[in-house]
Parts: sequence; C-alpha cells; structure tokens
Amino acid sequence: MTRKIRAAAAIALIGATALTAAGCSANSDASSDGGKVTMTFWHNSTTGPGKAFWEKTVKDFEAENPNVTIKIQAIQNEDLDGKLQTALNSGSAPDVFLQRGGGKMAAMVNAGQLLDISDSIGSTAKSQISDGSFAGYEQDGKTWAMPVDVNPEGIWYSKDLFEKAGIDGTPTTIDELNADIQKLKDADIQPVAVGAKDAWPAAHWYYNFALRACPSSVLTKTAQDLKFTNACWKQAGEDTKAFFDTEPFNDGYLTTAAQQGAGSSAGLVANHKAAMELMGAWDPGVISSLTPDGKPLSDLGFFPFPEVSGGKGETGSMMGAVDGFSCSAKAPKKACTDFLNYMTEKPVQEAYYKAFNAIPANKSAQTVVTEPYLKSVLEAYNKAPFVSNYLDTVYGQNVGNALNTSVVNLLAGKGSVSDIVSTVNQAAAKG
Repeated sequence: MTRKIRAAAAIALIGATALTAAGCSANSDASSDGGKVTMTFWHNSTTGPGKAFWEKTVKDFEAENPNVTIKIQAIQNEDLDGKLQTALNSGSAPDVFLQRGGGKMAAMVNAGQLLDISDSIGSTAKSQISDGSFAGYEQDGKTWAMPVDVNPEGIWYSKDLFEKAGIDGTPTTIDELNADIQKLKDADIQPVAVGAKDAWPAAHWYYNFALRACPSSVLTKTAQDLKFTNACWKQAGEDTKAFFDTEPFNDGYLTTAAQQGAGSSAGLVANHKAAMELMGAWDPGVISSLTPDGKPLSDLGFFPFPEVSGGKGETGSMMGAVDGFSCSAKAPKKACTDFLNYMTEKPVQEAYYKAFNAIPANKSAQTVVTEPYLKSVLEAYNKAPFVSNYLDTVYGQNVGNALNTSVVNLLAGKGSVSDIVSTVNQAAAKG
C-alpha cells in the first residue's frame, strides 16, 4: 500500500475573508440518487446533548429532504475506529461516518473506501470553512471529508482548585507546571487526571513533548516516510519519562477511563477530584455532561501545553485536529454530500457548538463562542506557528496503536524510552 499522506501540518482557523450570513441548503433532494434513499450514519456521541443534537439534525434534514431516511448508530468513541475498520473491510460500511483524517484516512482512500466530495462542496462550506481546515482532509488533490469543528489541544484546569493550592496564573514552561503540580500535592489535591486505560490520553503527553522536541519539518517528513530516526523522538521520550517520574497523575490512572462516567479522567475534573487534564477542545462538553448538575463547569480554564527548555519545536505550536465526516464509496452521492453540506450551515453549526461546547468550523458560527476558556483556545490556536494532527491519526492505525501502547507501557514501568522508538519503527516497517 502506498502512503500518500497530506498531514494537517498548519491549520489556519480564522481567515481574513468577509463573513456572510448563510441559510440552510436549498437544493437538497435525492432525485439524482434515484428517488427514495436510506442511509446509515455513525457518530460517537452516545449520551446527552451531543446525541440529542444528531437526532434533531437528522430529523430536520429529513424534513427538508423527504426522499431521504437516515438511520443513526451512536458508537462509543473508543470503539468506533475498530468497528468502522471492520465494516469498511467487509464491504458493510455506513454511508456517513466520523472521519479523523491523517494516516487513517489515507489508508481508506488508498483502499478505495471513500467518496470523493471535491465537486460537491456547497457554497456555505466553501466560503465559511478555512482552507486550512479542509487541508487535513485532502489527498491526491481531492477532498474526502467535510470539517465540522476544530479541536486544538491543551490543558484544562479547575480555577478553584488552583486557587485552593495557592497557584497564581497558569504555567508557561514545564518547570512551572511541575512546580504547580507540587503545590497541588501539598494541598492534598490530585494534580492531573489521565485516562490511561484507553491508552491514547496518556500517549498525548508524549505527542506534546514530541511537538516541543521536534521541528515541524521532522513531524511532517515522518508523516510521509514513517521513519522515526531523528534524535528528537528519543528526546521526547526522555522528557515524557521525566514528567511521568514526578508522579503527577490521579490514583489508579492505569485503570481510569478517559470520558465515560464520573470516575473517568474528564469526570474527575468535572467533580473537582483532580485539577487538570490534557485533552482536545471537545473536553468542555464531556466535562459538562459529567458534572453533578449536568451543566458546564463554572471554574473551567485552559492553558496551552507548556514550553520545554532546549526543544527544537516552534514556540507556541499546538496539537490539534479537525473533526469531520466522510461518505463511504458506496454511499448515494447526492444525498450523502447534501447531508455533509447541511452540517456546515450556520444554524446547524451554532447548535453544534451549544451541544458539544466545541469550536465550530464555520467561521460565521464562531461568533456564538462566549466561554472564556474557548476564547483562550482560539487565541492560542490563531497564534500557533504550526499545528500537528494527533500523532496516532497522522501516522496511521498500526503505528498509532504501537505508539499509544508503548507510551502506556512506559507509564506502567513495563517499557523504556528506547522501546517507544523501536516499537513504532517496527510497526511502520510492517506497513
């Protein structure tokens, strides 16, 4: 299998183009698909406002498109990739599904499993979604998914617990973060929550240390050749181990889930049982669903991943991703792409923000973002000289899984820094 990956290396979120008001799609019938059409739709919002949003969005789309019926299946996030890959390989893929991009998408494109939507992108999507957001879903000069939100990553924290521990402001360097973690420990507060049971949340610490240790050119080149030979990959491992050795995480972190229930890492922050969590910009919505009253955490704050002394990564660079949706190669093209375009309309995007507390991809819909923490995310994101998609996405499923597992092994004392590099190189060699 050839690897033709266009990494989402520099996502420009806010363009300088004029914003125009956008109404709902006008030409959304299924006539070119041969009359009545039934589609299947897979997403990862299994509870709360997110699930309700998709149910309403589908119902509203069906009302405007009476020839189209959409059957929804909500799948837990950590189960989605495996079930989707099985469905794609068996020829029973859903018509519409969550697309993470990077190497995972490249494998689908190369296997002929996705619909090229390049000539079906509607006027609203073209004018209101930045080229940078689309870039992560482009390969071989074509577009394979529709962006719906942007998810920069950083550290979410409880302002109340920081104040209780005597922490003034937020850390900008890893040394300052370590000092704040010690203050939290001294105040008998669990500093950092991590859902290591699901592997990827722990591995995200390595991703961010790699972003600080490696120049953007190395991250981009590695996405193309999957060779983890630069010394910065080992340096990232050393920095990660040094941080892990300070014992910053919650009790029982190896068996803590990421986003399911009050005992998950997001739940610990939501219930003031831990002060911080490293996660993408979807986290406020997850946290909100896990607070005692089911409402947004009133004292939630955000700060970018701290800088690391001696690193070669550009200062201010961020991890981040664009969430979007693809149509399978066998999907009814007009009905499926009409639905994708409908997701990008301003009223739908505003409702998406209210349901998920996440930053919409539609620039005109971003005016509804009022939370100080999301404004902080946007400010950091717009200043970032380089934005890398999450490494397990950029480098594909095989390498991504190997990377995540090896980082958790390091955290659990079952592996070494050298094992991280050797394991991912072995996974890359297997293709």
